[in-house]
Amino acid sequence: MAVADAAKVDESVAGITFPAIGFGTMRQRGDACAELVDAALAMGYRNIDTARKYGNEAAVGAGIRRSSVSRDDFLVTTKLPPDDLPADRVRAAVEDSLRNLGLDYVDLFLVHWPRADVPLADTLGVMADLREAGLTRFIGVSNFPSALLEEAVGITDLVTNQVEYHPYLAQDVVLPKVRDLGLVLTAYCPLGRGGPLLRDPVLVEIAATHGRSVAQVALRWLVQQPRVVAVPGTSSVEHLRENLSVYDFTLDDSEMAAIGRLARGDRVVNPPTAPAWD
Repeated sequence: MAVADAAKVDESVAGITFPAIGFGTMRQRGDACAELVDAALAMGYRNIDTARKYGNEAAVGAGIRRSSVSRDDFLVTTKLPPDDLPADRVRAAVEDSLRNLGLDYVDLFLVHWPRADVPLADTLGVMADLREAGLTRFIGVSNFPSALLEEAVGITDLVTNQVEYHPYLAQDVVLPKVRDLGLVLTAYCPLGRGGPLLRDPVLVEIAATHGRSVAQVALRWLVQQPRVVAVPGTSSVEHLRENLSVYDFTLDDSEMAAIGRLARGDRVVNPPTAPAWD
């Protein structure tokens, strides 16, 4: 696995620049969510990731309005839930997300989960129209296995596939496909929601070598890979700062390989309606 420059702070594709580390807001609600969004932007986060399914778009929007950071200087990502994938529901859902966020546009709308019973071309066709209308700058998908991702890219221009990715879950099929298609892989649950991953002896040893936390090493392993960015979530301002502090050290080839060997198929998010994973 190639070692990247420690100065890497973003990945660019098709006119959009993804910060290597964004703020995932999935578990945040209410004023606490708004405060975290404001704090994240103040300390340098430049991608705020939410979704209609999270039920927190209004709180995310409140945090954005509190911030003194120019709206042009950061990305806002939200996602279209499965219930809203039928073509006759897409526009209303997108407009509702914008009302909730208090924004005229978002930078990125994603299909949150695919649905086998809804024609993908219909959903993406409407999303492409909304991109042309300026309601979103870019579109992408989430939780798409490689064959479905290739089908989606054949329908319209996409920029990312957001999938679960961390040292305990390899993406040996999806990641090469993302790269082949010229996209970026956005890793959600990049710390496996804590637990065993943050106590793994290999990660603990590497973290001690670098004088870093295990979380920082796990995140560094992800973003050091070409075409990979991550959106860790947290309810702590301290961890917000910690998660962002991964740009000033590098893992060597042996460390990258050792972490890569930790994969054991542990999947945090796997609902009954999930697609057949690669």
